[in-house]
Amino acid sequence: MCSPKLLAFLVGSVYTLFVIFQFKGDEYIAESCSAFILPLLAMGYFCMVQKRSLFFILFLVLYSISDLMVIFSKSLPGDVDYFLGNSLYILAYLSLLIEISKSLCFKYVLKNYKFSIAVLLALNAYIAYALLKVVNPYLIFGSEYFIEITYNVSMLLILSVALLNYFQKDSRKAFYILIGALCIVFSEVLNVAYLYVSHQNLLNFLTVTIALVGFYFLYEQTKLNYKNTKAGSLYEQKL
Repeated sequence: MCSPKLLAFLVGSVYTLFVIFQFKGDEYIAESCSAFILPLLAMGYFCMVQKRSLFFILFLVLYSISDLMVIFSKSLPGDVDYFLGNSLYILAYLSLLIEISKSLCFKYVLKNYKFSIAVLLALNAYIAYALLKVVNPYLIFGSEYFIEITYNVSMLLILSVALLNYFQKDSRKAFYILIGALCIVFSEVLNVAYLYVSHQNLLNFLTVTIALVGFYFLYEQTKLNYKNTKAGSLYEQKL
């Protein structure tokens, strides 16, 4: 089960089944298939990466549990499925946020990237507002608003911190993290469009495909490590 070829075959098979059932119009089976993609990658992480990170493990486990909940969604009350599932996603994103932030020197970033931080804050506020405006007609004011705002903020913070991390480190590991974060955010935006704007098979296909690319880059970056040199430069080495 720890063979990279076997893992690639399993992920590819599950993804192919998702595509087939999605375009056949069987959404429940398609979503059930896609729910196994991250758990399989998580299995590969546990099998093939020796130096593991607690917060990245939490990200994989929490996100996988929430994904797998779709299999039992028909037997769960709607409010339980919504609040529990989204709460797990939020905790997963916060775990990933901490994982990325661990190697970030905030003092250096605040000193050298003030303008970039201001632009990122403005951009995040606009994207969060735009997403909330799309889902607003479908929300009940109160706890659902809190969940949606927290979800969007945690997701967008990952992208912001990943970008600042790349500015500071300018390494392959940081680049992989940035690509992974970009894919996750783009996937989430497409998912909102699929759920609330236009229920088209192509949108869900793109949502899952881009998320898979993002998970792949996040998985690959775990095989790299930052290494400080005497000159203070940051490079990565194979673990």
